[in-house]
Amino acid sequence: MLKKVSTAVVALMMALGLAACTPAPTGPVEIRSGVIEQINATQIASNHDTGVGAVLGGLGGLGVGALIGSGTGKAVAMVLGAIGGAVGGNEIQKHYDKPVEGQQIFVRTSSGVLVSVTQPTGNLRVGQAVYIEGAGTEARVVSR
Repeated sequence: MLKKVSTAVVALMMALGLAACTPAPTGPVEIRSGVIEQINATQIASNHDTGVGAVLGGLGGLGVGALIGSGTGKAVAMVLGAIGGAVGGNEIQKHYDKPVEGQQIFVRTSSGVLVSVTQPTGNLRVGQAVYIEGAGTEARVVSR
């Protein structure tokens, strides 16, 4: 019985871990060239899914609790393990949810279009020739 429970918990944890992975971008990457006109300092909000740390921590705690005791003691250990794991997982996730220092970069492309890209702070400067790789939220400005 214990082996079945721990196998089920491990399988569930692995499935949740794989579901949290983000897929790689598909299709061709668009690259445009231009010159930086303006850079503004900003903060970038975290993009981590809220609650994932608590769920994974709770499942881990549940699995550890299942290994302790028998009968009512085992049930209590599982509940306490799940609660403790959820609290611990949530605290760990808070560390990763802090905003990151970033830059809002305005680039005038060679076709005359003004493009704004927000990304983590780098070593770019106004007047620098750059490439804009990608499009939408996946766009990044890199030096030429």
